[in-house]
Amino acid sequence: MSERREQIQSEHALTKTRRCQLLDVARSSAYYRPQPVSEEDLMLMRLIDEIYLQWPFYGSRRIVDALEDRGHHVNRKRVQRLMRLMDLHVLYPRRRTSQPGKGHTIYPYLLRELTIERANQVWATDISYIPMAKGFMYLVAIMDWHSRRVLSWRVSNTMDTGFCIEALEEALQRHGAPEIFNTDQGAQFTSEAFTDVLKAHHISISMDGKGRWVDNVFVERLWRSVKYEDVYLRAYETPTELRAGLTRYFEFYNTRRRHTALDRRTPDAVYYEQANRQLAA
Repeated sequence: MSERREQIQSEHALTKTRRCQLLDVARSSAYYRPQPVSEEDLMLMRLIDEIYLQWPFYGSRRIVDALEDRGHHVNRKRVQRLMRLMDLHVLYPRRRTSQPGKGHTIYPYLLRELTIERANQVWATDISYIPMAKGFMYLVAIMDWHSRRVLSWRVSNTMDTGFCIEALEEALQRHGAPEIFNTDQGAQFTSEAFTDVLKAHHISISMDGKGRWVDNVFVERLWRSVKYEDVYLRAYETPTELRAGLTRYFEFYNTRRRHTALDRRTPDAVYYEQANRQLAA
């Protein structure tokens, strides 16, 4: 059967439908074979990611100009295609942010004018593109909004919902449930599989407004730190190396990296101080 499919996928004067008939293979089983991302596209994706982190308000036109300044003349449609593959969304008011899945429920944004003053009051999450020496992965992280502590994370080679749920369940198992969980309107987070986990723990669901990138700004800042302080410096070769490297980095980020916004304290110091107060109360 594999030899027959090879003949169907190969170039030939006969149409693919006719070849399926002659080889007695169902037309529905003769799928398109996806091509791997080329080395040139991977290089451009790395450059686009760097440009996006520096100027997240740049659209595809400005990114084309920035690439040209770096000596790379690239068609705008190609840049748009790569940005879609990377799941990059330009940070300016627009009609849509990340696209929810068909039929998925969108929840209201609950953080407007809310004073966030304690650990486990609000958690937030997002997904980011992570370049490697050859290829790329996606990273999801769950953060405590008040302390900036990374509670859990996962990497995956696809933008599915499964690795997001794994990260959520780990955070809930290790740290209990927050009062509010904030996400964007991406299909991974609006899916019933993801929101059902939140509902089962009686967590209020909050979702960013359309075009409101600032609603999840702390996670956006985390991506910049992860990439400039670790990923870009290491150029990880394999997913195994990436996971090991991110384990080291997030340990450093939580326990040793001081934040100006936290009065020069670490996320761990702020999180556990608040959490211990709540337990004592």
